[in-house]
Amino acid sequence: MLKICFVCHGNICRSPMAEFIFKRIVEENGRTEDFQVSSKATSSEEIYRGQGNPVYPPVREILEGLGIDCSKKRACQLQKEDYEKYDFFIGMDERNRENIKRIFGGDPEKKVSLLGDYTGHPHPIADPWYSGEFQACYEDIVEGCEGLFEKIKVE
Repeated sequence: MLKICFVCHGNICRSPMAEFIFKRIVEENGRTEDFQVSSKATSSEEIYRGQGNPVYPPVREILEGLGIDCSKKRACQLQKEDYEKYDFFIGMDERNRENIKRIFGGDPEKKVSLLGDYTGHPHPIADPWYSGEFQACYEDIVEGCEGLFEKIKVE
């Protein structure tokens, strides 16, 4: 079983969207039992008193429009010990990658990459929290998740 963790800054927009989109791709390809997929944050900004915030409403609306229920998802923070629990850590932008490596104290097994690297034109997945471009973010994430699945589906 391949264990994948999508990572962004707060775990309320990009990484949960990637988590649920990738789960859908895996399901549509009959590979649910071959993958464990989750998402986490590099920061604790969306976690208060031990409880994480839910998926941000515009992201939730996009996912609900696809028939995906993300109502139980809550933001959670990446921890140093997660490095041994997953095969892949997929960040959304360079700052995420730097923070993932900082949390882990490096990346000796080369488990950390960026979602945009799995497209035909590597690029960061822009944070819609700041841009408001949730649909563009969704399209970038779908492209990256499809490319990621194609790359690792035979492993």
